Amino acid sequence: MRAKLSYLVTAAVLVFYFVLVGSRGVLLIETGSLIAVTFGVAVLVLPFIGLWFLWKNTQFVRRANRLAAELDAEGGLPVDELKRLPSGRIDRDSADEVFARRKAETEAAPDDWRTWFRLAVAYHDARDTSRARKAMQRAIALHDGKPVGA
Repeated sequence: MRAKLSYLVTAAVLVFYFVLVGSRGVLLIETGSLIAVTFGVAVLVLPFIGLWFLWKNTQFVRRANRLAAELDAEGGLPVDELKRLPSGRIDRDSADEVFARRKAETEAAPDDWRTWFRLAVAYHDARDTSRARKAMQRAIALHDGKPVGA
């Protein structure tokens, strides 16, 4: 719940910022000078890029949460078996060990979205967020029956 609230607050702040920046772009365009209009158009492009990024991120999170809920209903969510350091952080060796198991599971069943979901969690636990995101995107695509690349 706390993560959802943080995400919503961050999204609201970003939308406010995009509106503020967009209004400045409009003001620049209204001046009529060539340089100001050029800057104004450039400034207007930035909020659209930001809104697109925010929308795509929100879609990704919603789809991943939908998969997590489905996997939880099946009783297939990965159990937290990671050792922790006294500080509460995940022990790197423990994460690597779990990752190796999850990778082997995924290699044994490459067309199963559930193994890709668990692999994404293992990547995240190993602090490899870019690969975690790619693995989760693959899990989502497999779940939705969309074609996936090699």
